[in-house]
Amino acid sequence: MSNREWHLLSRPVGVPTAEDFELVETAVPTPGEGQVLVRNEYLSVDPYMRGRMSAAKSYATPFALGEVMQGGAVGEVVASDMAGVAVGDHLLHFEGWREYAAVDAKSAVKVDPEAAPLSTYLGVLGMTGLTAYAGLLRTASFKEGDTVFVSGAAGAVGSQVGQLAKLKGASRVIGSAGSDEKVRLLVEEYGFDAAFNYKSGPVGEQLREAAPDGIDVYFDNVGGDHLEAAIGSLRLGGRIAVCGMISVYNNTEPAPGPRNLARLIQTRGRIEGFLVGDHYDLQPQFVQEVGPWVASGALKYRETVAEGIENTLEAFLGVLRGDNTGKMIVKL
Repeated sequence: MSNREWHLLSRPVGVPTAEDFELVETAVPTPGEGQVLVRNEYLSVDPYMRGRMSAAKSYATPFALGEVMQGGAVGEVVASDMAGVAVGDHLLHFEGWREYAAVDAKSAVKVDPEAAPLSTYLGVLGMTGLTAYAGLLRTASFKEGDTVFVSGAAGAVGSQVGQLAKLKGASRVIGSAGSDEKVRLLVEEYGFDAAFNYKSGPVGEQLREAAPDGIDVYFDNVGGDHLEAAIGSLRLGGRIAVCGMISVYNNTEPAPGPRNLARLIQTRGRIEGFLVGDHYDLQPQFVQEVGPWVASGALKYRETVAEGIENTLEAFLGVLRGDNTGKMIVKL
């Protein structure tokens, strides 16, 4: 058997290109002590991976040049000598961007394909879902009756944030997205009260029209003009949870900051960044509360699926362009 895996060849400058990566054929790995062999079935590609392609110091170790990249994956155990992990079990782990992986059994999580589709453990019931849950409820201190604005709202995290806010009693939820089709999806399927296409006009003007009385919570996936607009519409005691800033990930020069930060003094507003890894203590509560909503259809989700390991890079680049609706998944 052979194994294909994606390696990072060079650190991208600006927008990543195909020349920065290589799909390499290798031998199937042999599990070491405490490991099992997993045949990956689904891979996750996410915006944060762009940061790990840089050598700059950050919250995560940069991808090593000439070596396989990492990411969330779920697959079937095909070889195991570990007690409690049998051949045929399915594991959620972090050794993605490859067809076969030797996985540390202690760091992997067993998942049930009968309880939910395997791909959902990378999205709505996985890290993506927990990111939305922790960011909204803990970082943004959401309260019933809040007016909530979500940028990148048709993406994997944003779409879940808006729906969670509605299910938790938000008085109004507004989302921004990059196409009229996605705007319709937010309102007609996900139940947002209002949505707008940020390409159709100034974000600040469109947000004021959608939320004339201001907002209490802004969940930031974009940064840039969206963050400035949110600060401009923030009510007294408003909170901003910064999950991501995809608008600046490919910048080669520092992006200018919002020009209206002084307004936080007037509103006593708060901006706080967060990482999902700091909130895994919420995982049991998250699954207990959100799992039934997903099962019943009360919380809806979309996936954009790319087929084949060879299309992993294009799927990742598509996330940076905003091609996906909901979670971008690669099916092997």
